[in-house]
Parts: sequence; structure tokens; C-alpha cells
Amino acid sequence: MTWTWRYHEADGAQSKAEELPTESFTSRGDAESWLGENWAELAEGGVGSVALLEEDREVYTMPLAAE
Repeated sequence: MTWTWRYHEADGAQSKAEELPTESFTSRGDAESWLGENWAELAEGGVGSVALLEEDREVYTMPLAAE
């Protein structure tokens, strides 16, 4: 099973920025820990929200900054 993050811009559009990390993880916990360590850098790079994917299934979406 593979866990990945999908990045969305502040307006909700899926980010197409090539410089964003494309990490994949073998567990949900590893994916969430990685986000906990990197969310501020992602937000500074223009990511408004992220979606956690289990294979191709979206598990949840969350904003990176307070609204």
C-alpha cells in the first residue's frame, strides 16, 4: 500500500509546481509525520491544502494555513 500527498493551491486547484516533493510512504503514520515536519515549507511554497491518498483513494483533505 502506498500513501502520498496531493497538493492544492489556495484557490483549490491542484498544484502543478514541479519543485514540490513527490514522496511516497509505506504507512499512513509515516506520511502524516512527514507532513508534520514539512507543512510550513509547503505553505510558504504556495500550497494551500493537501489531500492524503491511499493508492488512488482520497482519505482526507486539510488546509495548511488558518483561514
